[in-house]
Amino acid sequence: MPIPEVDKIWMDGELVDWKDAKIHLLTHSLHYGSGVFEGIRAYETPRGAAVFRLTDHMKRLFRSAAIYRKPIPFTLEELVEATKVVIRANGLKSCYIRPIAFRGYGEMGLHPMAAPVNVAIAVWPWGAYLGEEGIKHGVRAKVSSFRRNESNSIPTAAKATGQYLNSILAKMEVVEAGYDEAILLNLHGHVADGAGENVFVVRNGVLFTPPTSAGALEGITRDSVMRIAEDMDIPCRERDLVRTDLYIADEAFFTGTAAEVVPIREIDDRVIGDPGPITRRIQEKFFEIVRGGDKAYEHWLEYVD
Repeated sequence: MPIPEVDKIWMDGELVDWKDAKIHLLTHSLHYGSGVFEGIRAYETPRGAAVFRLTDHMKRLFRSAAIYRKPIPFTLEELVEATKVVIRANGLKSCYIRPIAFRGYGEMGLHPMAAPVNVAIAVWPWGAYLGEEGIKHGVRAKVSSFRRNESNSIPTAAKATGQYLNSILAKMEVVEAGYDEAILLNLHGHVADGAGENVFVVRNGVLFTPPTSAGALEGITRDSVMRIAEDMDIPCRERDLVRTDLYIADEAFFTGTAAEVVPIREIDDRVIGDPGPITRRIQEKFFEIVRGGDKAYEHWLEYVD
């Protein structure tokens, strides 16, 4: 999906022109994949642009950095404010936000501790990751032949650049086979995640999602959906799921910042059907919340102005 160019990117405390936001060829993370990042969204609301759970996302960035022993040279509060600064600088009412902390130029080799840590935040307008049709009518998913990283090999609790090679392989495989998105199993055959999303299924009125111990990322949207379900009196359980749990689900959907809440209408050529009532209720409530329509959840919105 092409990235539309905007005016400014925030880099190490300064706003720079989009075309000048460059790094050195010998940047450490370019070679070894040791960057950590976030995906965040700002939505247009009646009060102006609001970033959904901005502080929670930045806290996860710091957790990812801690796993990789990467000291971020800015405070949490500074990065929260920098996000608002760069959105204002580009005059955006809604946007996707990509903060990244990476080991920069000055050190090569597998022991990275002497490399400097750089931080940047880019924003741009971005629509539905899996398409507007996917939001409305659901997507076709396929279980990939590639397995999710094992957490004692590459920590699945971190959102790090290099570990997304796993997702890239899965995504290419299923898209070239004619599907929209991949689902990955872990080494024990349990459902872990989509290529870039968390997975939920509905069975007999109960919502199920894999636990983080299965390799699922601790998703911010995942957590939001679980809280929304609880408030709606929809039972929600974290439980190990096997492949056939996907096939016999009454409903299924993906969640993620980029994907938002996307119904799954088909998995491995097994038809689940049109988005079901629980999926629709949660999806509608989610979009109402992020667009500022439910005062009970306003604490999740951090306004740019």
